[in-house]
Amino acid sequence: ALLVAAPSVMAQAYRWVDEDGVVQYSDRPQPGAERIDLPKANTTRIRPYTKPAARSGDDAEPPKPFRYESLAVVSPAAEETLWNIEGILNVSLALTPSLRPGHQLRVYYDGQPVRTSGTSFQLEEVWRGEHNLQAEVLDEAGKVMIRSQPLRFYVQQSTVRF
Repeated sequence: ALLVAAPSVMAQAYRWVDEDGVVQYSDRPQPGAERIDLPKANTTRIRPYTKPAARSGDDAEPPKPFRYESLAVVSPAAEETLWNIEGILNVSLALTPSLRPGHQLRVYYDGQPVRTSGTSFQLEEVWRGEHNLQAEVLDEAGKVMIRSQPLRFYVQQSTVRF
């Protein structure tokens, strides 16, 4: 019976002015207080969250991370013998797709790293003997994205006899 009567009791309040002239409110009757009928409490039903329907394109697979398809040293050719280059080697790389902004090319000449700004460049002080080249692309963080196969070539110098 108390549970049934509880909502009606809670909906009642009392108002009075104390000896200092301050308006007071209470849920218990006080001498000289007038009864105030309160309206029903504002209540809201909370609906469970449902994910909005996917728009066209939202249900597609997320984009795949960017990848280079191929990187190769095309000049000099593998196992090529170069004659009388006077210490200057012209190098050409083939990169597909082309180098993206923020990415860098790095070439290893006889195991030593050399930074380059493009796919065609010159190496200096390439003298007689066997040499190796390999190239790689680095992303903005310096992580290797693709690396070419190592390539071996030879430099020969003609000898002049007196």
